[in-house]
Amino acid sequence: MDSKAVAARPHAVCIPIPSQSHIKAMLKFAKLLHHRGFHITFVNSEFNHKRFLKSLGPNSLDGLPDFRFAAIPDGLPDSDEDTTQDVTFLVDAIRKQNFLAPFRDLLNKLNNDAITTSNNPPVTCIVSDGLMSIFTITAAEKIGIPIVLFYTIAACSFMGIIQFRALVEKGLAPLKDERYLTNGYLDKVIDWIPGMKNICLKDLPTFFRTTNSDDIIFNFVMESTDRSHEALAVVVHTFDALERDVLDALSSMLPLVYTIGPLQLHLNQIPEHPLNIGYSLWKEETECLEWLNTKAQNSVVYVNFGSITVMTPAHLVEFGWGLANSKLPFFWVIRPDLVIGESAILPPEFVAETKERSFIASWCPQEQVLNHPSVGGFLTHSGWNSTVESLTSGVPMLCWPFFADQQMDCRYTCKEWGVGMEIGNDVKRDEVEKLIRQLMDGEKGKNMKNRAMEWKKLAEEATSPHGSSSKNLDNLVNQVLLKKS
Repeated sequence: MDSKAVAARPHAVCIPIPSQSHIKAMLKFAKLLHHRGFHITFVNSEFNHKRFLKSLGPNSLDGLPDFRFAAIPDGLPDSDEDTTQDVTFLVDAIRKQNFLAPFRDLLNKLNNDAITTSNNPPVTCIVSDGLMSIFTITAAEKIGIPIVLFYTIAACSFMGIIQFRALVEKGLAPLKDERYLTNGYLDKVIDWIPGMKNICLKDLPTFFRTTNSDDIIFNFVMESTDRSHEALAVVVHTFDALERDVLDALSSMLPLVYTIGPLQLHLNQIPEHPLNIGYSLWKEETECLEWLNTKAQNSVVYVNFGSITVMTPAHLVEFGWGLANSKLPFFWVIRPDLVIGESAILPPEFVAETKERSFIASWCPQEQVLNHPSVGGFLTHSGWNSTVESLTSGVPMLCWPFFADQQMDCRYTCKEWGVGMEIGNDVKRDEVEKLIRQLMDGEKGKNMKNRAMEWKKLAEEATSPHGSSSKNLDNLVNQVLLKKS
C-alpha cells in the first residue's frame, strides 16, 4: 500500500477499561473495524499488556502492520501478575486522571509518527469504553476528533446506571445505614425508569449499595455516564430484539445509540481474520474440549463464575456438593483467586465422589465450551459477556449474580427472556442440586432450552447481512466513525 493510501485510511484508537470482560468485547469490536478497513491501535494498561504476553505468548501482541497494540501506565503499584487488580484502586486511578496524560501523549505520538513515517495514518477517531469517558472525551476534544463510547454491558444495566443521579435526588441512595441491605428495603419497586417494568432496587447495578456519599465506585459510575451525551454516539453490546423497550427509551435520551451485538456472530462470518489472537488474560486450558467430546449431548453442566467474582470457602463447598449430589457430569472452572483470601480447595471426599464425571480447570476457552454439543446448562455469575455467549449458544442458565451489573442481567435472564433460574445468595447444596436437576432434566429446563434456542436464532438474524446489528454497524462506521470533524 503506498503512503497516500495509508494516510487516507481511517485510524481508530480503541481503549477498554483494564478488565478481562471489557478487553474481550473491545478487542472483538476492534477486529470488526479492522475488517472494514480501519487501521487500529489497541490500548491496554501496561499491567494487562504484560499479562497478555504471559498468557498468550511473548509474540502474541506483535499485531499486524495495521493493527498495533500499545500500553500506557495506570499509575498503580506493581502487583501479582495473575490476579485481577483491585477494582476500587483502578477506578480511583481513572477518576484521578492518571490515564489522561499518557493517553494524550500516545495520541500525539501516533499523529507525529503519521507525519514522519509512511506506515501510520493519523488518528481519525477514538472508540472508548464508556467507563473510560472521564478522560477519553477530554482527550478527543483536545485533538478535535470524534469519539464514540462503547458500553460492554446490557442496555438494561446501562439504563440502570443512568438512573443513579435520580436515586440520589429522590433520597434512595446512598443507603441511610447498613441495615437497609437486609431489612427488605432493596425490594422497593422503582416504577419510573423509562422502558422498564417491575424493577426493584435489588435489580439495579449494585454500586449504589453504599452508605458513603463519597464512595469511589458509586461516584465513578455516575461520572462516567454523565458524559455519555457528549460522545458522537453510544454503542451497546446487545441486539434490538433482546431489549427493545429499554433501547427505545435510551434512544430518546442520548444522541445516537447503536446496538451491534453479539460481536462473535459477526466475527464468525470472517473465518480468516488475519489477527489470530485470543482474548484471555489467563492461560486457557483446552484439554476440557477433549473431555467434553466423550460426553453425551446436552448432558454436562458447565460452571464458571467469571474473572472477578469471589466466594467464601463455605460457598465453594456447597456448590461442590450440590454438583456432586446431582449425579450429573460437570465441568467447573475454578480460578486460582476464586476463594476470598485463600486457595480453592475442595474436600477429598468430593474429589473421590466426582472424579469419574467431573473436569476441573483454572480457565478455559468459554465460547468453544458453550457451543460444544455436550453442554446442556451453564451455572454462571451472570456477567454480560457470559450471558450473551450463553444466549448465542442456545444454553439455559442457573444464575448466581455477585455484583455490578450481574443482578440486572440475572433479572432479565430469568424474568424477561425466560432462559434462567436464580440461586439464592446464601448457597445451600440442596438448592443447588435441585436447580441443576431442573435445569438439565426438568420441564422448566426444557422450556428454558427452547427459549434459549429461540434467542440464538434471533441473535443470528440480527447479525445476518441485513439484520439490525449489521445495519447498525454499517451506519456507525459510515455515518459516525468516518465523519470528518
